[in-house]
Amino acid sequence: MIETIKEYASKRIDLLKIEATEKSSLSAGIIAYLAILLTAFAFFIILFNFGIAFLIGKALDNISYGFLIVAAFYFVVMILVVFFKTRIVNSVADQVIKFLNH
Repeated sequence: MIETIKEYASKRIDLLKIEATEKSSLSAGIIAYLAILLTAFAFFIILFNFGIAFLIGKALDNISYGFLIVAAFYFVVMILVVFFKTRIVNSVADQVIKFLNH
C-alpha cells in the first residue's frame, strides 16, 4: 500500500513537471511571437510616420512643417494618455485578470 502511494506521488510529480514544462514552453513561444510582432510593428510605425511627415511637408512646401505636425500629433496623444492614465491602467489590469482566469 505504501509503495502504491509512493508510486502515485512520483507519477503525480512527473505529471506536474510535464504540465509546467508545457506551460513554460507555450509562454516562451507567445513571448517570442509578441517580440517579433512588436518589432515589425515598431518599424512599420516609424516608417509610416516618416512617410506621413514627408507627405505633409511636401504639401506645405516645407518638410520641417510635416515633421512638426506629426510630432505635435504625438504630443497630443501623449497628453491624452497621461490624462486617461487611471482608466487605461484599470482597463489593462481587468483584461489581464480576465485572461489569467480564463
